[in-house]
Amino acid sequence: MREPVILAVDQGTSATKAIAVGADGAVIARSSQPLSQRFPCPGWAEQDPEEIWLSVVSALGDLLTRSSPGWSLTGIALSTQRESAVVWDARTGKPVAPLISWQDRRAADWCRVLAASPDGPTITARTGLPVDPMFTAAKLRWLLDHDDATRQAARAGTLRAGTVDAWLLWRLTGGAEYACEIGNASRTQLLALDSCGWDDDLFRAFDIPVGLLPDVRPSTGPFGVTRGVPAVPDGLPVLAVLGDSHAALLAQAGAQPGVVKATFGTGCSVMAAIPPGAQPPPGLSRTIAWQDGTNPPVFAAEGNIASAGAAVRWAAQLLGRDDAELARIAETSAADTSAMAPGGGLVLVPAFGGLGAPYWDRQARAVLVGFTQATGAAQLARAAFESVAFQVADTFALIDQSTGGAVELRADGGLTKSDGLMQFQADLIGRPVRRMASAEGSAVGAAFLAGIAAGQWSDTSIESRTGSGTLFTPAATGEWRDRTMAGWHDALARATLAPATQKLGPESGRWRRSPPEPVTYPPLGVYPRLRGRLASQFRLRLQ
Repeated sequence: MREPVILAVDQGTSATKAIAVGADGAVIARSSQPLSQRFPCPGWAEQDPEEIWLSVVSALGDLLTRSSPGWSLTGIALSTQRESAVVWDARTGKPVAPLISWQDRRAADWCRVLAASPDGPTITARTGLPVDPMFTAAKLRWLLDHDDATRQAARAGTLRAGTVDAWLLWRLTGGAEYACEIGNASRTQLLALDSCGWDDDLFRAFDIPVGLLPDVRPSTGPFGVTRGVPAVPDGLPVLAVLGDSHAALLAQAGAQPGVVKATFGTGCSVMAAIPPGAQPPPGLSRTIAWQDGTNPPVFAAEGNIASAGAAVRWAAQLLGRDDAELARIAETSAADTSAMAPGGGLVLVPAFGGLGAPYWDRQARAVLVGFTQATGAAQLARAAFESVAFQVADTFALIDQSTGGAVELRADGGLTKSDGLMQFQADLIGRPVRRMASAEGSAVGAAFLAGIAAGQWSDTSIESRTGSGTLFTPAATGEWRDRTMAGWHDALARATLAPATQKLGPESGRWRRSPPEPVTYPPLGVYPRLRGRLASQFRLRLQ
């Protein structure tokens, strides 16, 4: 008999990965395609939607070139980066602007005004999210405000807009499906958590035309079938869609109480399942993790840390090293390079675009505290890795408070390859840290849900697969932990001590909106190397 196989795509910020998952839940093949980013102005972060789509095509095509005659394709699962905004023409399917990344904060000033208005608390109460430029609604508002043609197309009904999952579903199905998965929808700040649907009042608060965004559907769809995708058979069902952090939570812990998941990527998502009516403390978001068919949604408390891998990458570039080299330097550096060495050591607060959870201070600025003439590469490397663990520790403490007792942190993502970081994390939080055995947590989680939707696995069998991996147990004393966190919080206070001119508030007129200026977007051409690789692989004539 042929083996049923699920193809799972994890579309992230820095790469698109694809895996093939067999009947026993094991990864039997994998592929990865790197992605580029653009930073055209301070605080701006963009990607090319066409490049993202073609990276998905390439990853799937590469995976299928290694397929076995014994495979029987069950369907496709999607895990996607969240909050990023994509807009495209409904008639041609072509993007009309760059993707505005979840990292982008061009709408920060406007969000400060909205947060301070009477609408601010209502928006947060309905969506579970602070008013912040990270979320999709503010990005769409900026696009509509700064490009008259885009707003006219939105009013005329010829514009399509959504998160990355909506863009990929549109392309995978040949334009037949215009849909947004409910967990991704809950990250737009336009979905009301109580009704699990788009909220007209929220659309009006952000001045976005009601009806612009796609249908909201459960995480198991229906999402239609593939059509016209190079190297992928037509008629293959898209069985499940999840946000990447949500998929990692499913793979790591499911909805088990007391287990917290942390995905150490470009940013870091710290997340745990909570009862539907539970309200996380300030500093955390309340979000929908996933919904299986007609079952009630699974809710989660989450802290979104803005700079994790981004902090390590910054240090690596500054030192002229790659991430792996920086990790080796940090791992082998002497103990006295640590932030808690006698005399202070070096502490990095990576507030490159302000701070996300649990501080939510977009006016914070990055600082290095404690450097001397003796500071070198080893100290900076270690400080970059430790900065990630400090932010996770603060977020974990709030989730511990909101869940009534967290027993373990389960970690996935590229930075978890560092044993030193994982041990430091366990020492900081005083709880075990378990590194996921598979490096493809988000893709595996999406594949698991697809397998449940296809009847290939049960919820019970999925839960039995979670919790595997390398365990790091705390080795530090409580006194060390308190002293270490106090040093971090001292550095944090320096980063968030804004000048008086930045504390005036909306009533001062400092953040009064100016008339929007027209924006001329750069060409959305696919990068030449990727175009050439795809053309060679699939013998395509790419326009």
